[in-house]
Amino acid sequence: QVQLVESGGGLVQPGGSLGLSCSASGSIFSINAMGWYRQAPGKERELVASITSGGNTNYADSVKGRFAISRDNAKNTVLLQMNSLKPDVTAVYYCNAKVLSGPSVWETRWQAYWGQGTPVTVST
Repeated sequence: QVQLVESGGGLVQPGGSLGLSCSASGSIFSINAMGWYRQAPGKERELVASITSGGNTNYADSVKGRFAISRDNAKNTVLLQMNSLKPDVTAVYYCNAKVLSGPSVWETRWQAYWGQGTPVTVST
């Protein structure tokens, strides 16, 4: 079983910064892409940013230049630094990872896992 645990959400004023962290744990043999998604009230979940194991990144157009995603492969951790925050980024942020896991090296499979979500609110 694999678990993704997020931290770092909260309330921040417009123009401020916030950092999110997500750590994967469990019977992990490899992790491919890791990423952050968000879901605002009444809207569908959408990709914010993703990063491959090799460090290639992809961002939603709305966050380019303001958000930065990074990862520590040794710690199975992905980070999202959010700067110049605006109220329209208010949402629950979810970590996602494509993980090769299983009870043994001979019994593995690739599966996508989600964190429990951490709320980010940008407001005065």
